[in-house]
Amino acid sequence: MEMNIALLPGDGIGPEVIAQAVKVVKAVAKKFGHTIHFEEAPVGAAAIDLTGNPYPDETHEVCLRADAVLFGAIGDPKYDNDPKAKVRPEQGLLAMRKKLGLFANVRPTFTFPSLVHKSPLKLDRIEGVDLVFFRELTGGIYFGEPRGRNEQGTKAFDTNVYSKEEITRLARMGFEAAQKRRKLLTCVDKANVLATSRLWRETVQELAPEYPDVKVEYEFVDAVAMRLIQWPKAYDVLITENLFGDILTDEASVISGSMGLMPSASLGTDNKLFEPIHGSYPQAAGKDIANPLGTILSAAMMFEYAFDLREEAKAISDIVNRSLAEGIVTEDIAEGGKAYKTSEVGDWLAANI
Repeated sequence: MEMNIALLPGDGIGPEVIAQAVKVVKAVAKKFGHTIHFEEAPVGAAAIDLTGNPYPDETHEVCLRADAVLFGAIGDPKYDNDPKAKVRPEQGLLAMRKKLGLFANVRPTFTFPSLVHKSPLKLDRIEGVDLVFFRELTGGIYFGEPRGRNEQGTKAFDTNVYSKEEITRLARMGFEAAQKRRKLLTCVDKANVLATSRLWRETVQELAPEYPDVKVEYEFVDAVAMRLIQWPKAYDVLITENLFGDILTDEASVISGSMGLMPSASLGTDNKLFEPIHGSYPQAAGKDIANPLGTILSAAMMFEYAFDLREEAKAISDIVNRSLAEGIVTEDIAEGGKAYKTSEVGDWLAANI
């Protein structure tokens, strides 16, 4: 198969972890007889420095030409520390999701047998955890209008808006995923307080009869936040709106023992983007110490979700599990023995595929 992949390294450790994913993708292509064409483009603070725009039109065109996008991370302290900055790297991420129509963020949470002891939760709570969030990405309070502050600067306001169509397309993805898994879907909302949540619940209730093989549960977001820590194995597929999903998926990420391990996909009707869930980690940038496994596992998701190549995806996940078992890991999860550099982990994975 011939594939066109856009590379958006971004900021901080983004370029370093993307470079390792490229090594692994090339190794998989060689092993399975695929041809890969890469095209790189700037995004985030790197793009602001070059063009003044965190998501330039040229970058958007590169993404549109691609079959899939591999994305690193966005963020820079010089913007974090300036609350009056008019242009921010994160605006590029929101613009990219909106322009590419990436309405569903797919974030799995699972454990690695060799790393369960690294989790802050007890072994009996997390062993065998395998759940996935479908978070709506292009609606909700991050995009609703009006937003702003009053003239005196003493009050601020944001607007949370959802349409039935936005909820339906995300919920269908969740139902279809549940059919292929344990046939359990949890709709996460705050329907006892929010009108938008009541629309979410009503819409999912209307869809449920179309998927009679899927058991549907409805839970308030605060209850899910608690139960994710108490008993995460109770969940399989969870669907939720933008803000709730942003918070809950970060909470769920600690179950595995390291945020650097978790991949994600952002899917639309025509475009698909894959990225690790961690941020730009500017303190580690340029030091060759960042954990590249989340990005490499995102490449595995790319093979599965963008190209329906499950064997190629499994080749990556299998070699990642082997690297963890054999201690070929970066300093954030190394124990006792040698901590490998970011580039060394990438080299080992590519060589052993």
